[in-house]
Amino acid sequence: MTDDLRFAVLGSGSSGNALVVENANTRVLIDAGFSARTLERRLAELERDFNAFDAIVITHEHSDHWQGVSRLSHRYQLPVWLTPGTHFATHDDPVFARELYSPHEPFSIGDLAFNPYPIPHDAREPAQLIISNGDSRLGILTDAGHATPHIRSMIDGCHGLIVEANHDADLLASGPYPATLKKRVASGHGHLGNHQARELVAALNTDALQHVVAAHISQSNNHTNLAREALADALNCTPDWVQVADQRAGLGWRSLGQ
Repeated sequence: MTDDLRFAVLGSGSSGNALVVENANTRVLIDAGFSARTLERRLAELERDFNAFDAIVITHEHSDHWQGVSRLSHRYQLPVWLTPGTHFATHDDPVFARELYSPHEPFSIGDLAFNPYPIPHDAREPAQLIISNGDSRLGILTDAGHATPHIRSMIDGCHGLIVEANHDADLLASGPYPATLKKRVASGHGHLGNHQARELVAALNTDALQHVVAAHISQSNNHTNLAREALADALNCTPDWVQVADQRAGLGWRSLGQ
């Protein structure tokens, strides 16, 4: 591994989410929302192995973030970091070891510093993360129903940003979801849509930004080009500069260096 902060996405969307973050001496899985077998296969495609991981960090208990946690943690003897609320919601699902973190206080795993922050989402105690190796900062924001001032302050000035652009409001309204699910997705504790993501990113200091990734894109209620265009408009860049974390293909390695 290099000294740069590196990340890759194993998949992002309603069917599963998982992200790998590493630097020279530490490697961590953020969420494990696929089967252990799928995660192992996708990780192998990135030329990595879970035997060299230090931990799994979970943002919340929904199955698209939790599915493979128990089997992976036991198979590779990996501690699972989670908030007390997520621990309460998943205490019947055994893991190798549990480490609790507060969504209001920083913690460290090896050489990586984690600065979690609370988000408005319909889970027990959900959090998202700023991850740093001391030189570069990666901001992660998905599964938020709206962007609070605290969220904006946390992800401001990051070198890398993974941000949810879940749905297009018109496509969601006319799409195949039942009315109750449409209401949940569009609610203040659901998911950020393209317009909300654009407004959020436009309000940030992006002078240091090296990579921006559109994530958690709905396969039923959005199109990749719409998500890209929304974030490109916020950044005053061409849509092809905006990267996409795909549900099946994920996103290959990206590096944040000085």
